Amino acid sequence: MDSTPSSEIVYDIPMLFQVYKDGRVERYRKHDFVPPSDNPITGVRSKDVVIVPENNVTVRLFLPKITQNDQKFPVLVYLHGGGFAIESAFSTYYDSYLHSVAAETNVLAISVEYRLAPEHKIPSCYDDSWAVMKWVAQHANGEQGTEPWLKIHADFSRVFLAGDSAGANIAHNMMMRASVDEDKLGDGLKLVGMALVQPYFGNNGPDRIWSYCCPENPNTDDPRFNPAAHPSLLSKLICSKILICTGEKDFIRDRGWTYYEALKKCGWKGEVEIKETEGEEHVFHLVKPTCDKAKALMKWLADFFQ
Repeated sequence: MDSTPSSEIVYDIPMLFQVYKDGRVERYRKHDFVPPSDNPITGVRSKDVVIVPENNVTVRLFLPKITQNDQKFPVLVYLHGGGFAIESAFSTYYDSYLHSVAAETNVLAISVEYRLAPEHKIPSCYDDSWAVMKWVAQHANGEQGTEPWLKIHADFSRVFLAGDSAGANIAHNMMMRASVDEDKLGDGLKLVGMALVQPYFGNNGPDRIWSYCCPENPNTDDPRFNPAAHPSLLSKLICSKILICTGEKDFIRDRGWTYYEALKKCGWKGEVEIKETEGEEHVFHLVKPTCDKAKALMKWLADFFQ
């Protein structure tokens, strides 16, 4: 290994990244890039749309098979996981997964490519995702939205948010932001529910990822990271239903259960359900997408969205 001062590692988060003295960031896993495509077997089509060019905020849209010209589908805004620091909406994992979600749950999926930490500290991921939410809302409110797939095929009376791991955290924060600032999205967009798969929230203990990626508030009582510690905020969620999916052997399993219990006690008027996959670890459904338990999780999502 290079022994020059610039090669000294000053911060190391296992499985995510190393930061060197000279500011370089090295990720343990670099994602690949898969272009959008049309699938003749499933009928799902995908394409990319740039939302904020200066920050490279982009979405990949997945349109299910159309059986009539003006067919409408529920809308799903999906946030990928990766500890705020790795992965992409354009990686093999997420392109393949969102393709399956569109095909099997019959939703028009919007997969968000947001800026990653540690180069872009929190709240960049939240700000980028909110920019996408406002872009979707432009179409729902009959404003300057020009994306034909949304204008023709989106049912804005049935809009869902979803994500896995850190993406579930971002999804919650988008719903929270829409709940306290409803006027910013307008009346045309109805946020019905959200599906949080193995969500990455705080649990009142130290958390090295959050404290490094969010220097503006490294404390784990930040409501963006630990919503269960702020029941008065949690009670304001405007969606009417929430599905939480955990894994029995997931290393952050307790975070999902804590969020579930907090929702039940905070005075929120919606319906919450938690489903746990026996014997499975974190994001198993991405690693083993064709296994029976991943198929069962997909069925839970399909029932929830429809």
